[in-house]
Amino acid sequence: MFVGGFATFALLYAPQPILPRLVSDFAVAPTTASLAVSLGTAALAMMLLPASVLSDRYGRQPLMKTSLALATVIAFATALAADFNQLLVLRMLLGAVLAGLPASAMAWLGEEISPRAQGRAMGLYIAGNALGGMSGRFLVACITDWSSWRIAVATLAVLGLVATIVFWRCLPPSQHFRARDIHPARILADARTLFADAGLRRLFATAFLLMGVFTSLYNYLGFRLHAAPFGLGQSAIGAVFLLYFVGTLSSAWTGRLVDRIGRRAVLWTMILVSSTGLAVTTVDHLPAIVAGVAVFTFGYFGAHTTASGWVGRRAGERRALATAIYLCSYYLGASVIGTLSGLAWESRGWAGVTAALGVCIALAFSTAWRLRKLVPATSREALTV
Repeated sequence: MFVGGFATFALLYAPQPILPRLVSDFAVAPTTASLAVSLGTAALAMMLLPASVLSDRYGRQPLMKTSLALATVIAFATALAADFNQLLVLRMLLGAVLAGLPASAMAWLGEEISPRAQGRAMGLYIAGNALGGMSGRFLVACITDWSSWRIAVATLAVLGLVATIVFWRCLPPSQHFRARDIHPARILADARTLFADAGLRRLFATAFLLMGVFTSLYNYLGFRLHAAPFGLGQSAIGAVFLLYFVGTLSSAWTGRLVDRIGRRAVLWTMILVSSTGLAVTTVDHLPAIVAGVAVFTFGYFGAHTTASGWVGRRAGERRALATAIYLCSYYLGASVIGTLSGLAWESRGWAGVTAALGVCIALAFSTAWRLRKLVPATSREALTV
């Protein structure tokens, strides 16, 4: 599952550090270039609910394996895109086929891992996401600097192929999966039950806001560092994405912390850490910016690990659908806020971006603060959440 998360994020966010190069090569505006990321995440978001339904009916493993295999093929095709429109279409297809893995992964962990170890297991899975996002971005940025973005994307596709082979060979078979009816009436009834839960609604809102802030910061950080007074090249900008390693550490550590002190105390604390890091990035000094991004990344991955695990525990037998809704909110936030914040960049620069993101993160903190006193869904959850 660590490897699956690694491949998903590596393939999905590969264009992020080379957005300035796409602006130059295809003569498009920064907001338009950001669609190379946003349309992929939007397509993934839209396919998560159908993927969760297929996961409930046909099993977690077949869907996850098929998703990675198809995504690798499309990644190779992306390197051959003839123009920017074709690039966007391929990025949308990549996001759509990738949906099968995140739609099933958290449900698989919830079914197959002991409740006492689920916090740590979720932390390791999210850590794989973080490491994949870091490695994919850094690799693409460096190879683009040395050759071209097409060779960089093709190289990443090879990495995705290796990850796919490992995932297919090493994932243990499901022991506790029980197929569920995919009748529309049952699905709608489950969705109504999930949205009737105030705690789940707030967790979905938190996912939308936090992922939107996270994607926006990394989308436009490259433009800021590429411009004066910093003037960094692609490799140097890509090196900033090595801060994702902080997210890997944060996810694993937060998972253990959740197992010890509970999600209610951890979630709002991690969002507060993220807001502190965001504020530090407003300083026009490169070491301060790097430090601020590191602090922000640590808090973000800690919050995401906490919230995603909480959804799976609270939803019970509906965890696959609940996870899909959570991730749909998560990736829609990346698409909507990640694109709209480009308007703030074009009009007010980094100050405009951080102001807009500050509002979003304040809303996320307010939501998490209210979750502190959430009534447990069941007596069992009162012992574990």
